[in-house]
Amino acid sequence: MRDAVGSFVGWPSDLIFPDAETPTRPTHKVGKGISRRIESVASQKEVPGRKLKSAAKDIPTTSGTKSQIMMRLEKMVDESDIMHGAIRSIDFDEGVFGAAHFEIIAKEDMQQLFEHDELGIAVIHTYIWYMYVTLMRGTELCNRFNFIAASRINATLITKNPTFVKNDLVDRFMAAGDNTTPSLYFLPFNSGNGGHWVLVAMDLSRLIVYYLDSLSGDWSKYPSMKKTVDAAIIKFRSKKNYRNRKDITWVRVQCPQQNNSVDCGFFVLRFMRDIIALNRIDIPKMYFEEYKSYSRAHLDEMKDELCQ
Repeated sequence: MRDAVGSFVGWPSDLIFPDAETPTRPTHKVGKGISRRIESVASQKEVPGRKLKSAAKDIPTTSGTKSQIMMRLEKMVDESDIMHGAIRSIDFDEGVFGAAHFEIIAKEDMQQLFEHDELGIAVIHTYIWYMYVTLMRGTELCNRFNFIAASRINATLITKNPTFVKNDLVDRFMAAGDNTTPSLYFLPFNSGNGGHWVLVAMDLSRLIVYYLDSLSGDWSKYPSMKKTVDAAIIKFRSKKNYRNRKDITWVRVQCPQQNNSVDCGFFVLRFMRDIIALNRIDIPKMYFEEYKSYSRAHLDEMKDELCQ
């Protein structure tokens, strides 16, 4: 165990994959918000994974307390150079976001997990990567569910350059194929500057956009986001010579609601997890009977999966 301190570690031991190098921290400040971006990388690591359900069975957890796996990881981080400003990077398969991507993990990202704090983009992306590896990769689910990087489509970037964001979203649609059969594109959308997270799930074949917000309200809170998403879908269908047989329909899903000011990121991750695990392209307006509300245990389960 001590030999692994300072490396990026998955649990149990057969999932340990130490990095060859420890990159230094970038000179620019990285906050909780949306400042991180997609980077091209030459290779992607192959990381063994297991199905979410079978993985969860191996993790003892008690709601409201830290599980054994979290305490072990927290101890390893405390004894590593991460606490003194070092970082780790994770290479993502191209299948996750439709292009090569790596994510930087630093001290503040670990603390968000350990302290149940507001989630930043690195933790959001890392759990998406975890779901792809453990539940989707090598299965037909890859043809049914796609992810859009929150670092490329968010309120801050839309304000600065809406045309660039629209075109970037079109490129993501183009990378996934013809989209003539039902599938969902998940966009974890942030209101900017480390603000509120909501989930936008797009079905391009049926021209339906599902909006899931763990606080009250609908997409009218983010008119520029809706305008950009609608414009990207229309442009994509035009480039593919698809006939726009009807208007785009937005559906406000009556999803579980948070009862504090920090859980929005956890809820967005849980929404995606539930939809993929249930293998449902059509999201009921009243959400799924299996998950009418979320307890702290539902969120702790994801935190333990992140620790892996």
